[in-house]
Amino acid sequence: MSQAPRHPLAAPVVNAVVLRVTDRLETLLWRRPEGTWSLPGGFVREGESLDDATRRHLASKVGVTSVEHLEQLDTRASAGTHPELWLLDTAYVALVRPGPDDGLPPDTAWHPVADLPPIAFGHEGAVHRAHDRLRGKLSYSNVAFALAPERFTLRELAALYEAVLGYAISPTNLGRVLGRDGLLAPTGATRAAGSAGGRPAVEFAFTSDALVVSRPLAAFRPPARGAGTGPAPAPSA
Repeated sequence: MSQAPRHPLAAPVVNAVVLRVTDRLETLLWRRPEGTWSLPGGFVREGESLDDATRRHLASKVGVTSVEHLEQLDTRASAGTHPELWLLDTAYVALVRPGPDDGLPPDTAWHPVADLPPIAFGHEGAVHRAHDRLRGKLSYSNVAFALAPERFTLRELAALYEAVLGYAISPTNLGRVLGRDGLLAPTGATRAAGSAGGRPAVEFAFTSDALVVSRPLAAFRPPARGAGTGPAPAPSA
């Protein structure tokens, strides 16, 4: 006589890797009642879409109601995190712009992706997979629109790319490549030069507030081994 399965029922859950860029790439975690850190997420209600469930948990668990870009990362089965259910865990990437932290719940905090605390249910891997997804998307799309302020200088945008990619990016090359692909345009405004003097910096903005796939951009490939951390090479024509 065959033994009954340990987890006879399957249940869908969602978890979100929320990412932002300040002077570094950070992810948002909430502290569970027993004290461990966790991705914001939970069970999907009957009749609820996965996207809607993710947005609901983001609002209720960590107070995030404005997400600039949301996409599914992957789905994995887990039989060891619930005593009765076999969980179908769909991970999401949620990108937000930096803002004040005074509206965060007291059990919620931003953590550097490069120095994560232990995360419940083994979800550190989901954070690293989300980081890899974001790195790749920067090379062929305008996904940085979801992380950058509405207006910025090329130097500010290059600093954002560097925080995600982990190596230096030339602001001039960055503006040339994104402008050539029609993803970036000057606003007509300038920023006053700093105390060191020099010409005012031109302000730019992304031309779309939705994801646009352009093409792989050679300017954002990692530098060759032994090449140091100088500016990335200019893209090919």
